[in-house]
Amino acid sequence: MQPSNLFKPPRHLRNAHLQTMLNSQGPRRLRARSILKALSSEALILQAGDGTRLLAELDHAQNSRSALVILLHGWEGSSRSAYLVTTAASLLARGFDVLRVNLRDHGDSHHLNREIFNSTRSPEVASALQGFVETGAYERVFLAGFSLGASFALRIAADAGVELGLDASIAVCPPTDPARAMDALNQGFFVYERYFFKRWHESLQRKLKCFPELDFAAELAASKSLDDLNRLFIPRHTIYDEVDDYFAAYALVGDRLSCMAMPAYLIAAEDDPIIPVDDLARIRPNENLHIETHRYGGHCGFLENLAARSWVEQRILELVEQGLG
Repeated sequence: MQPSNLFKPPRHLRNAHLQTMLNSQGPRRLRARSILKALSSEALILQAGDGTRLLAELDHAQNSRSALVILLHGWEGSSRSAYLVTTAASLLARGFDVLRVNLRDHGDSHHLNREIFNSTRSPEVASALQGFVETGAYERVFLAGFSLGASFALRIAADAGVELGLDASIAVCPPTDPARAMDALNQGFFVYERYFFKRWHESLQRKLKCFPELDFAAELAASKSLDDLNRLFIPRHTIYDEVDDYFAAYALVGDRLSCMAMPAYLIAAEDDPIIPVDDLARIRPNENLHIETHRYGGHCGFLENLAARSWVEQRILELVEQGLG
């Protein structure tokens, strides 16, 4: 299913790298800071059935429609990432309460759990959300995510969406095949690989300060690339001995989303410099999964002007309002 209004940016914003970088920097970041100052967010600790604790922020709309949108950030982002905050503001203005959730070891949550984050931990996020939605405060519940958070949103919806009572899920630029996404990072514009290496390296340093007994300081200091970090941490801190097996464990290709029992919307850009769009063809079709691709947009950008107003915020709003019936 394609939207009636395909994203068509002005010519000066058709560069994929510009779309990608302005997604969380520059004007959008400044606008997000202003929004955060005006919000009265309630800090929450969501606890999963296995004891995992996740940090979240809840915002209430002035004229609530008894509907909640849960937002998940991308890898090494947080509940305060610019794109998450500006999206939240758009939803709040239309009467949706918003829960911005930090994945394990994101935001200021490194101290909450001893074990290190990895991208296969969607069950703990689903379980933590279960405790929140079971309070019964909302008649309608939607889940939306960006980049890695989009992958989490789709996997949670497919595996636990019925139990969570989800009305729909929305995924913006998820890594369909993580191994291919890592290849794109390594072979593409070097800025992205350096950015994610720096962010992950800093995150692991923070983790070590909270749990020095993990004792990986020497190995961390010796790591100079994402590949180094993957080879070090995947065999040692996940259940997977091989890097390829780890990537395959959270891929969306094949039948991974075949159990999707409610509407799910995957939004992608053909010019995404991080996520190869042709991998979408490897997802087994499902009547509840609607995939829409756009010629432009970069990675999670979809910016309409230099003030960094994002078309995808309005698309998410359109889809959740459609879900209200």
